[in-house]
Amino acid sequence: MRKMKKIQLPLLILVITLFWQCQQEKDVQYSIRKDGVGLLNRDTPFTDIASLYAAESVVSDSSFSLAKINRINIFEKGGKPLLTVTPDNDSIQGIGNIRINDSRYLTEKGIGLASTFKEIREQYEIKKVVTSINNVVIFVKDHDVYFTIDREELPASLRYTRDINIEEIQIPDKARIKYLMIGWE
Repeated sequence: MRKMKKIQLPLLILVITLFWQCQQEKDVQYSIRKDGVGLLNRDTPFTDIASLYAAESVVSDSSFSLAKINRINIFEKGGKPLLTVTPDNDSIQGIGNIRINDSRYLTEKGIGLASTFKEIREQYEIKKVVTSINNVVIFVKDHDVYFTIDREELPASLRYTRDINIEEIQIPDKARIKYLMIGWE
């Protein structure tokens, strides 16, 4: 009986360690952190993306230039889009921008593609609101994440007036996120 207990303890420790490592990997897989998104980090070379996501489908878009890849799309097996990654402009290409395509990706504060402007405002301090022709882009303080809201989510008086700058207070609480992006350039 005593010999069996000695064997069970190391086995129990091994099982707990494996469970802990799997849980940490799962947590990182769909996380948006200050210096990382999923398996990617701020210092990940652009050329390493395919090997990091070898279990997924990685499609590079080099249609504009045969010498240089302009974008990498990462899909789950089965075709569901996960991320779109573009390189930065450095001589040794790193990651410049990441577009989140899957609602399972969440920031540390629980914000993802299924979130609303109210949730963004409650979790982050808004740094700047930039108005474009079809969208409003929300930049937050102390994070490289930014959110795009379609003008169709705005009141009718703001949707079709192109020459005004939209302010934070004018965006409805229920406005949904169109794009969730991370910019590391």
